[in-house]
Amino acid sequence: MSAEIEARFAPFEERMRREGIEPIVIDNFRYYYGALVSGDTGLVPEETIEPVASLPHLNDLGAYEAAGRAALGHAVVLKLNGGLGTSMGLERAKSLLVAREGLSFLDIIARQMLAARARYAQPIPLIFMNSFNTDADTREVLARYPALRGELPETMLQHKVPKVLQESLAPAEWPADPQLEWCPPGHGEVYITLATSGLLARLLERGYHYLFLSNADNLGATLDLALLGYVAQHEVPFLMEVAGRTEADKKGGHLARLRGSGQLTLREVAQCPESDLGAFQDVSRHRYFNTNNIWVDLRRVQAALDEHQNVIKLPMIRNGKTLDPRDPRSPKVYQLETAMGAAIEIFPGAEAVEVPRSRFVPVKTCSDLLALRSDAYVLDAEARLQRNPERTVGDLVISLDPAHYKLIDAFEARFPAPPSLVGCTHLTVEGDVRFAPGSVFRGQVRVVNRAATQRELPPSTLADETVEVS
Repeated sequence: MSAEIEARFAPFEERMRREGIEPIVIDNFRYYYGALVSGDTGLVPEETIEPVASLPHLNDLGAYEAAGRAALGHAVVLKLNGGLGTSMGLERAKSLLVAREGLSFLDIIARQMLAARARYAQPIPLIFMNSFNTDADTREVLARYPALRGELPETMLQHKVPKVLQESLAPAEWPADPQLEWCPPGHGEVYITLATSGLLARLLERGYHYLFLSNADNLGATLDLALLGYVAQHEVPFLMEVAGRTEADKKGGHLARLRGSGQLTLREVAQCPESDLGAFQDVSRHRYFNTNNIWVDLRRVQAALDEHQNVIKLPMIRNGKTLDPRDPRSPKVYQLETAMGAAIEIFPGAEAVEVPRSRFVPVKTCSDLLALRSDAYVLDAEARLQRNPERTVGDLVISLDPAHYKLIDAFEARFPAPPSLVGCTHLTVEGDVRFAPGSVFRGQVRVVNRAATQRELPPSTLADETVEVS
């Protein structure tokens, strides 16, 4: 880093040291800040990548289950649990939301793990990576499940880094709420957090080699013996679960290969030049998206840290925000982030496997939450989320009017109970409608309120029709 950039970084380093932030974290942030000041936008032009034509499918890996059972004593599950769900109007951990049947995401994950331990007679460790926003609440919920406790900590705390003012590239300051001057550095920091927390060393000392990572809001991501066995038997350093992209996924990141080397890489929409958005959103060209279900060999993670002096050089995501996310008039900032899945390009021999959509049931919006709470899904006896066996139609696509359903309080006031969606393929709601409990929707249903005031839809059975509520 040049002397000029070092001088500009000095106030960031002073602030981070004052907060007691680990030197490894400061060094990693120094790397990304240097990239930002040097003009690195983090963009990945279409001309630098190639589409991925085909991949092995989980349905064809059943022969690896025996190897998975043999490797279970060396496996750990880690859930990423740092998100607040601010886009849904939440101010606490999203995983505290009721997912279904009166249980929060955290409750269901805990029950899934307890059931897996009983099924396989293995004390598989479960760890949550929390942010400074979610740690206390998560610990409070986990206290209700003492049987989960073991020799390893149940949680590890993700670090925080300063927000960067877009105009001057100086540290952001917000005396009204100093906490807003900081942000989590993205889930790509999981590898650094494992090291600084001491967990990586402890896991390796105890013979744990394989780490399964997934988002806490994705209840479809459970430990899979075939995938574990495939990773163990083939000594895969890094395995990404991907699913086939549809039109509903065209704005999300996709898998690709770097031209020349053929190494797999991940491109997020924030890394796509505007001129390449057409190719980015072409789901027939870029066929696979990252589910953020990742399998890594912890021995290879340690080797990568050792080789690069604890700096994991993942592609930077320059995320433009306002300093106060609830105040669009507050100063514009950059949050310098990395994606966990982007590590696919730093591990030679990294692979990807296509998995069924059932392993990817994230909740990013209230539309997603409505689907999860509905009878389109069921929880089995081991708290695993399953597609309702009575559902014989295709994927469920829900589009709720963002003017009235974007925020959780508004959504729950309008859906005191979910309608039956087991036979529904598309539900579109336009305008302000409150849905009285008891409705059944089948096929493609569109509910419209053109009035300026809220209207209620009484219990109704609708099939392939548009209804105007008056």
